[in-house]
Amino acid sequence: MTVLTLGQATMRALGTMTARGPSARPKTPHRTGAPVLRDSIEAGTFEAMFFTVPAKGETDKLLRIARRTLDAGRQLRREARSGARTLSAVERRIAALTAAAVRVYEEILTLARLNRGQVFPSYDHLSDATSLGRATIARALHSLEALGFLVRQRRFKRVEAEGPGPRYRQTSNVYRPILPQCVLAYLPRWMRPAPRPDDSVQHEADQRDAMAAMIAGLSCRDLATVTVGGALGRMLAKLGAGIDRLERESQNHPQPLTQ
Repeated sequence: MTVLTLGQATMRALGTMTARGPSARPKTPHRTGAPVLRDSIEAGTFEAMFFTVPAKGETDKLLRIARRTLDAGRQLRREARSGARTLSAVERRIAALTAAAVRVYEEILTLARLNRGQVFPSYDHLSDATSLGRATIARALHSLEALGFLVRQRRFKRVEAEGPGPRYRQTSNVYRPILPQCVLAYLPRWMRPAPRPDDSVQHEADQRDAMAAMIAGLSCRDLATVTVGGALGRMLAKLGAGIDRLERESQNHPQPLTQ
């Protein structure tokens, strides 16, 4: 049996703590046991409203705009390094766009064109298709989303299992490529969308005003029927019918009853 002095025992204990470091602490499991990321939505419950079928030539147009935005970002970086320009928040996001991000965007656009807008690749698929690492894929998606080229939604799905354990697990994200309005000012004039005619803008504003006036004139029952569908709409319609009945009774008997 080895006899240690108080100083030796203290030094050995400190050395053990230093070797372990903070990572040696036991990790507390999630209180629900479900490894689901924040803001995730269950798969199969929203995709029909999320996905949109791209129009003919739309994906090619978005790719050309992304490549032109990459060129604009390089020019902005040169001007910022020379001190000739102070970048705004939007310009900093444009300058942060990389060639790897445009390559990832090209693969997402290809999937959107081939699958009628249904885009849900995993990180492994994007890595294999672009020959980029997972960390580079993650940075590229974050850059595209911050600039407005992508709408991304996390998903989870249920797990059929017996006994104790998590009932959900994370699955691949869904993506929708879009055209960010903030980059239009940095594109050549021939690539910008043509401005809408004034009469078309006025006609749309008149339609919005007429729709708002029509909705304002609806009863509670009709409003619930028009704006909400399904079982919830039927329930709200019943509640609205009761509210309408009470309002009619209050109009028939405006004076309070004394008895």
